[in-house]
Amino acid sequence: MDAIARELRTSRSTVSRLLSTARDTGLVQIQVKTPADRAPELERAIRQRYQVDVHVVPVSDTLDDLEVLDRVSMQAARTITTLVDSNAVIGVAWGSTLSAVSRHLTRKTTHGTTIVQLNGAGNTQTTGITYASEIIRRFGSAYGAKVEQFPVPAFFDNARTKNMMWQERSVRRILELQERMTTAIFGVGSMNADVPSHVYAGGYLDSTDLDELEASGVAGDVATVFFRDDGSDAGIVLNDRSSGPSLDSLRKVRRRICVVSGARKIKGLRGALAAGLATDLIVDEGTARELVEADAHSSDPIFGFLNSLDGL
Repeated sequence: MDAIARELRTSRSTVSRLLSTARDTGLVQIQVKTPADRAPELERAIRQRYQVDVHVVPVSDTLDDLEVLDRVSMQAARTITTLVDSNAVIGVAWGSTLSAVSRHLTRKTTHGTTIVQLNGAGNTQTTGITYASEIIRRFGSAYGAKVEQFPVPAFFDNARTKNMMWQERSVRRILELQERMTTAIFGVGSMNADVPSHVYAGGYLDSTDLDELEASGVAGDVATVFFRDDGSDAGIVLNDRSSGPSLDSLRKVRRRICVVSGARKIKGLRGALAAGLATDLIVDEGTARELVEADAHSSDPIFGFLNSLDGL
């Protein structure tokens, strides 16, 4: 700070105040890199394999799943803030991970930006409005953006009902806004996650639905749209009743930010990456290591060098 103060011909206290503001707004980040930090190698491996911009969040093995989620969410909030810009349409999914991310967002002034809910949140027990709208509201508040909710069920009882609802002008307005998205932000849902994905724990799916997903070989979901671990989604009947954007439409969004915490989500993460759903990935170190180890066992020569890394 003394050196900066001399360079700028100002006081040390002013520099301290400026740095504090820069940290709070996400403009400046301070990280401690240890000699044992394997994040750069993991990032390089994942980037080469899946063609995504990736940030691996270093975490200690002593942290529990909620603490890991908190660390990942903090980093995700900082990364997202740097990518958000004015005159953007940003689609945000709801879920346990995005709820955590929304609580760590820092303020950034934008103009003409809209936050739109990616998928409906209603179910047979609740409208879901309170839960989903709070997440969307936090994003809107952080960036001074207009907020557009999507007040429809997460899953319709009948695909024909959904198709009819999609013809309503009030619903079409939100769907057309989603079609203009410049950025989509989402987590990966998993039935087996240690921190339960809200779509599986919040009463959205009954036992018949869960049995059907298991029979279809589903590995996870993004915005309540399901896929297998190879990225395929053909023949997954529940997707016909889902209010989330199809995988094809999601792939058309220029920037797609995926946030994942917890190694139990590895199958869902592999499926999402195989489906090409993400352009940017923020993931904890343990999950990243699991992903790289799984791929290192494949015949892909890109990962040959990983076998020599200590701890992998």
